[in-house]
Amino acid sequence: MDLLSIKDPTFLKNLNQKELIELAESIRSFLIENISKTGGHLSSNLGIVELTIALHKVFDSPVDKLIFDVGHQSYTHKILTGRAKDFTTLRKYKGLSGFIKTNESIHDVWEAGHSSTALAALAGFEVAKSMNHETHKCVAVVGDGSLNSGLSFEALNFLGHQGNLAPIIILNDNEMSISKNVGRFAKLLNSMRANKTYIKASKTGNKFPYFFRDLKNRVGQMIRGFFKNTTIFDEFGYKYYGPIDGHNFKTLEKYLKLVKSLNQPIVLHVITKKGKGYSYAENDKIGAWHGVKPFNIETGEPLVKKAENTHSWSNIISEYLIKRAEITPELRVVVPAMISGSELFDFQAKYPDKIIDVGICESFAVCFSGALAVQKKPVFIPIYSSFLQRAYDQMSHDICRQNLHVIFGIDRAGVVGDDGDTHQGIYDIAYLRHMPNIIITQAKDPIEAYQLLDLAFDHVTSPFAIRYSNIPFQNFEYQEHYTYDAIEFGSWDKLTQNGSINLITYGDNVLRMAKLIEEKKLPINLYNARFIKPFDTKMIEKIVASNFKTFVLEDVTVLGGLGSSLLEFLHEKQLNSQQFEILGLPDQYIEQGKIHEIYQQYHLDNDSLLERFINAIK
Repeated sequence: MDLLSIKDPTFLKNLNQKELIELAESIRSFLIENISKTGGHLSSNLGIVELTIALHKVFDSPVDKLIFDVGHQSYTHKILTGRAKDFTTLRKYKGLSGFIKTNESIHDVWEAGHSSTALAALAGFEVAKSMNHETHKCVAVVGDGSLNSGLSFEALNFLGHQGNLAPIIILNDNEMSISKNVGRFAKLLNSMRANKTYIKASKTGNKFPYFFRDLKNRVGQMIRGFFKNTTIFDEFGYKYYGPIDGHNFKTLEKYLKLVKSLNQPIVLHVITKKGKGYSYAENDKIGAWHGVKPFNIETGEPLVKKAENTHSWSNIISEYLIKRAEITPELRVVVPAMISGSELFDFQAKYPDKIIDVGICESFAVCFSGALAVQKKPVFIPIYSSFLQRAYDQMSHDICRQNLHVIFGIDRAGVVGDDGDTHQGIYDIAYLRHMPNIIITQAKDPIEAYQLLDLAFDHVTSPFAIRYSNIPFQNFEYQEHYTYDAIEFGSWDKLTQNGSINLITYGDNVLRMAKLIEEKKLPINLYNARFIKPFDTKMIEKIVASNFKTFVLEDVTVLGGLGSSLLEFLHEKQLNSQQFEILGLPDQYIEQGKIHEIYQQYHLDNDSLLERFINAIK
């Protein structure tokens, strides 16, 4: 079948089992071929091909509402709804999103990017359907990892006791989120996977004559109780079916038609194989094939090799934590399901008892860490900037209000690139800096990061955040021991002298601007604002006294960033702020694209900045 010619899913109604299997094979080949060139979420999409096809065959999208939790596993859905031709632009600037986008298709009914929102959305769609006296079906496809989240449990609790609602929850169970799932709920699902006796008894019962089926239904609870314990979903008020084979079209179609015919809350438990059809992804136990860069299909090797002595900031911080654990025996690293993303496998291998993976539960991770801090236990939380916002209340109410010594590694800070607007790390300064007691920092290089972390562990007793980006750091060689001076709390650093304008920035932009200044021989005083809160007030007063044009460069939203805090300070002290100009991102959600493309779009690239600086120098 020519996947590029598909316009909508209606053609699926006429396909037989053989044709469905051939379609699934074609889609898998298409996904592997295209993702190997563009990068993207591979293993989760390979695992859900048959289930997605069956959903579109049985249900009638967009009249029936199909909701995909997170949305990163929606590639087959995109193909079946007419977007195969756009896959060459997947996750590219102005291209096809790697997630569900309502502006792409009428079949995309709920956007996401973060985990565990689908069931709450399902509840909203169900209530609206009831209010409108409509009869279509609302279906949410949720991974087993997402059900660990408190938000999912809140929605399960709500939906299970609403007598007039009939939500259909498809539990896509592949035993992993990004990597292996954790917690008691994961163990419950393990036991449910292992016990298939009841479902076999149910199949046998369906072979009885019709007049016996009513008797079978009447004693269903007795059968269930005899063969297995009641599931957690039964206790929540759902009719539970499964587990069933998520790669068998005959079984999928049978049970999807069954749950479609019922008018009550349903959970259909579907077992899928993450990475199915591509051996490297199938055998992945740590999440390496969850999200991938372009790769060689035959060897599985990335097309672009990492340069020597080039490291991700996640790995740089992980390297520090390994050394810190040697001198801080009680250190605990609390991870919300991101051991892979935070590159903590080496730390976990060396110190398995010092790392605590709490699952996709950011708010719990923060509150839990606060209690560790109350008991004087050193604790570090590596967490993506866009995920930390899910724990906003815990940051304010539990950590900052109590002034607890929790150290946050805010990963993917700033523009992140291909994941787009749901993952840009451009809001954390704005949503954190108004919280009393918190310290916010960002280093220009790994050594400065280690200096800041030493300060955080050894000399600070308040909440401490160190931001770090998604931009690889080049020309840094790991050493057995590092020698460096202590850093003064709250201090900035002036890196270039004798300029006629001032430039204040932090993080990766410091060395980027230092290189630009050196190459173009620009008369600019460059300031490294490594402390964002509190900032160096003495240095600011000197900058104001110079009467030079002063730029504040940051790749975050200009609302609430460092520049905003400096203007607030100048206003409070009645100092001249007219020479200050903030260069940052506008008050809008920032689309997907390579980091340099986003910089160009918003005039934060070197060429745009150079033009602005030269005009100011004149």
